[in-house]
Amino acid sequence: MAISLDAVVRSDLGRGASRRLRRDGFIPAIIIGSNVDTISITLDEKKLIVAALKDEFYNEPITINVNGEAIAVKPTDMQRHPVSSRILHVDFTRV
Repeated sequence: MAISLDAVVRSDLGRGASRRLRRDGFIPAIIIGSNVDTISITLDEKKLIVAALKDEFYNEPITINVNGEAIAVKPTDMQRHPVSSRILHVDFTRV
């Protein structure tokens, strides 16, 4: 079963903006691709945690829906808090 996540493009970047997002229950992330501009997005924290608990999250392409466009990606880096192991940031690469 393919994993699909809904995302929102974010324009407010930086440390303070990321902290506000995390406080409100969202996770900042980026989608990197060759010959394509990097997209900064926001994901729902609870849905991301549920998806990250599945093996398919790391082994199969994930579909991220951004503004009506489905993008196939794979996670390349996931930053976690050193004590609580809470997800702080995720980097995705286009497939």
